[in-house]
Amino acid sequence: MADAALPILMYHGLHAGPADSGVYDAVYSVEPRDFAAQLDWLADNGYRTARLRDLQLQRTDSARNVMITFDDGDVSNLHVALPELLKRHMVAEFFVTADFVGRPGRLAPQDLRTLADAGMSVQAHGCSHRYLDELSLAEVEEELSAGKQRLEAILGQSVTALALPGGRGGERERVLALGMGYLDLLGSVPGRNRQWSRGRYLQRLAVTRGLALEDLASMVRGRGALPTLMQARYHVLALTKRLLGNRRYEHFRTWMLDR
Repeated sequence: MADAALPILMYHGLHAGPADSGVYDAVYSVEPRDFAAQLDWLADNGYRTARLRDLQLQRTDSARNVMITFDDGDVSNLHVALPELLKRHMVAEFFVTADFVGRPGRLAPQDLRTLADAGMSVQAHGCSHRYLDELSLAEVEEELSAGKQRLEAILGQSVTALALPGGRGGERERVLALGMGYLDLLGSVPGRNRQWSRGRYLQRLAVTRGLALEDLASMVRGRGALPTLMQARYHVLALTKRLLGNRRYEHFRTWMLDR
């Protein structure tokens, strides 16, 4: 029986180490060799990669789909991810922060067009990467509209999907985004989207540095203890963010990583 859930994998950069091109992150920079092995596992286990525009989100799709997403717009998305995806006839969604375009270590305008021309989907990840839940209504409107318009000007095509920066946002951001022409919304709540529909927040599964292949398989299949542990960890971190606030939480996270 086909699995009707839609697991969405969330990546950022692909770096062997801090010296590689791009913006290295000790948590989210996945090693290129691990990324290649993860793609091979998906292919070997019958998963078909899909873009948001490939899916009819109003109904259950009987295919065994998986979605690969990248946040921020690291240059490794072009130099590392794209060749590995094309080699396996796979597709992905690239959520790009508009203000990052052209910065050192980030994708340039032509890079975005190269991704789109290769069959990938380039979508929005805010304008400045500020967390939307701590902004005023006017600031959220500017973040969502400016990010969308800048990418559309570069690509020459509509941008209809939004991944929340830092996964921060809720109903206010959802309503505003839909009113601006966004059709699909992605957060960072862990889960496999057993029931999903267009216009509601989609869950994602964060792929972090050093994640064992068997753990990726557990995440995608929704089996074993890891999916439950991921949800518990998410709720603990969400409570910590609410208690500390976004800025203090980020300082706390950096301090913990440096220990």
